[in-house]
Amino acid sequence: MKFPGSLENQRLSFLLEKAISREAQMWKVNVPKMPTNQRDEVIQWLAKLKYQFNLYPETLALASSLLDRFLATVKAHPKYLSCIAISCFFLAAKTVEEDERIPVLKVLARDSFCGCSSSEILRMERIILDKLNWDLHTATPLDFLHIFHAIAVSTRPQLLFSLPKLSPSQHLAVLTKQLLHCMACSQLLQFKGSMLALAMVSLEMEKLIPDWLPLTIELLQKAQMDSSQLIHCRELVSHHLSTLQSSLPLNSVYVYRPLKHTLVTCDKGVFRLHPSSVPGPDFSKDNSKPEVPVRSTAAFCHHLPAASGCKHTSAKRKVEEMEVDDFYDGIKRLYNEDNGSENVGSVCGTDVSRQEGHASPCPPLQPVSVM
Repeated sequence: MKFPGSLENQRLSFLLEKAISREAQMWKVNVPKMPTNQRDEVIQWLAKLKYQFNLYPETLALASSLLDRFLATVKAHPKYLSCIAISCFFLAAKTVEEDERIPVLKVLARDSFCGCSSSEILRMERIILDKLNWDLHTATPLDFLHIFHAIAVSTRPQLLFSLPKLSPSQHLAVLTKQLLHCMACSQLLQFKGSMLALAMVSLEMEKLIPDWLPLTIELLQKAQMDSSQLIHCRELVSHHLSTLQSSLPLNSVYVYRPLKHTLVTCDKGVFRLHPSSVPGPDFSKDNSKPEVPVRSTAAFCHHLPAASGCKHTSAKRKVEEMEVDDFYDGIKRLYNEDNGSENVGSVCGTDVSRQEGHASPCPPLQPVSVM
């Protein structure tokens, strides 16, 4: 429920104060008791399970927080880490999700390939609950992200003017994806969840509005945080998010062939098709979502050298489309799909289907006879 004007700001301030108080009671300085790369890998594994079982991002955020709280209390053996992680994930799902969305325990144990049985997960659940004093309700970084983003949008309505095709909920979905990526980085565990969320919101505001600094200071004062820590956190978050943005190769074009060819990456004007034994959509390695197709009616030949008359900007263009995450009901595409309808069959003014004598496998269009 939304309240107009000052009532909305008072409500958000109350929620922030309550979350800060809760975090102060629960948060401890993280001292790693096992290799940090193992912790990061298991969080990334839980992120894949979140997509596999179509759960809320709040479930993943709570599962990550429960895992870190437990590992900060107990020195766990690495061989039990997967069982601990899947138990935290199941506890978070039962806490956050509606009853009909909670995975069946036997199915979760089987499809997650966690290597432990349902009874072992239940026994580990009891151990986790005992160590956490049966208190699972903690303020996660995602909770603070929701509050800080709502305050920023309500106090600076011009925040999203430069992103006219994104609604506030869609913009929050983009930040949520980035935050979940940062939560899998052990280097950022030295900061509270509120600090991590504020650093991310501050970096985003710096890109969107000129008066981002006064708003950042305002949020910093409301959260009662140290400015020097925020600066340090911003630097680490910015560096970590740069790895997320550069995860795709440069100058790559993704080609989608649904029937007899798989998805391949074509660099610098070279297109290659590989036969596939599986008909239908091709899925990425994590089997979570199909790759986004490049809409085209033209056929790509097996090899196309880059045209000598290509402009530099065309050679450097990357066709990229962000996948849609099921963060909220009603969220459509994060970016406009109009650019995807361009005819990519013609590269630099050259018809692909006529290169090297290759003819298009598609049958020619026939006139439609009206009965």
